[in-house]
Amino acid sequence: MIEYIFSIINNITLIIELYGYIIILLLMMIESSFIPFPSEIIMIPAGYLASKGSLDISLVILSGVLGSILGASLNYFLAKIFCLKSLQKLGKYFFISNKRLIKVISFFDKHDTVSTSFGRLIPGIRQYISFAAGFSNMNFNKFLFFTFLGSSIWVSILSYIGFVFGNNQELIHTNLKQITLLTCLITASFLLIYVLLYRLRSKRFD
Repeated sequence: MIEYIFSIINNITLIIELYGYIIILLLMMIESSFIPFPSEIIMIPAGYLASKGSLDISLVILSGVLGSILGASLNYFLAKIFCLKSLQKLGKYFFISNKRLIKVISFFDKHDTVSTSFGRLIPGIRQYISFAAGFSNMNFNKFLFFTFLGSSIWVSILSYIGFVFGNNQELIHTNLKQITLLTCLITASFLLIYVLLYRLRSKRFD
């Protein structure tokens, strides 16, 4: 299993080295839309290539963020075009969990701003957040701003992990799950603090 993961990461690294920023943008666009796969296997290798001098770290981050925004915007407009029932029927063809989608929409209705931003940092959730924003008719400029904010944080973290540990690929490969888990825990902590403050404020005004 580990060798299989190494093979995938190595192949993606070669593809990114060959095609550069445009493939980073395209892969992150796909990752952020309705065909989810781990962004770690895109941005960490891209950061590694930047540490070698093959790419520029600033352009790596810019490409990743732009791709994330494009993919998120695609989901946003799909939700605006299709009703929830239609998307639920189509979801099985695009790995969209109806149960998770309903839960995310419910959470979004209470915490639209924070979920749009911090939801981008949570694997398996970021795609659904964009659907929820579209269904809720969130202002598109507002959606773009908070999507940019969340994507910038996530993409930068992953890129700099690859950049800083660029000379030790083995360390990155063997600790990929731990790196992702740590990032998610940090994000969850911020999210928990927000929810607690939100509830305290709600009780104060009741």
